[in-house]
Amino acid sequence: MQIAQVSIHERIIIRVPRMSRAPVRTYAPPTEWKEHKGPKCIAVDEIAGAMLNKDGAVDLVMDDTTRLRARLDGDCKPLDYYSGFYLRPGLDGMICKDRDAIRMRSGARCEIEGFKSLRAKKK
Repeated sequence: MQIAQVSIHERIIIRVPRMSRAPVRTYAPPTEWKEHKGPKCIAVDEIAGAMLNKDGAVDLVMDDTTRLRARLDGDCKPLDYYSGFYLRPGLDGMICKDRDAIRMRSGARCEIEGFKSLRAKKK
């Protein structure tokens, strides 16, 4: 009887290429908006989102990607609505200037003085 032992040695080499530096991302400057005459009322179900504006206004993004700015009364402090706000439409499903208000989570209430249509400024 003959006994033999076989040993198999295997070496695997994985080459990992050196990665080049990640490309530096350049961010476009924020879009500047120009105000134009806006509607008296807007349908609540057409509002897709909202952004707070530093000068006492709320920018509304509509379903069709147009933007409107809701101008609020002068007594409204911008910091009041940073924690969130509510819109309560009238029975007609619309929010109208000089009729409706934005209500803050803090309990504060700001009348909507008007809407402005926003268009990007040309550079």
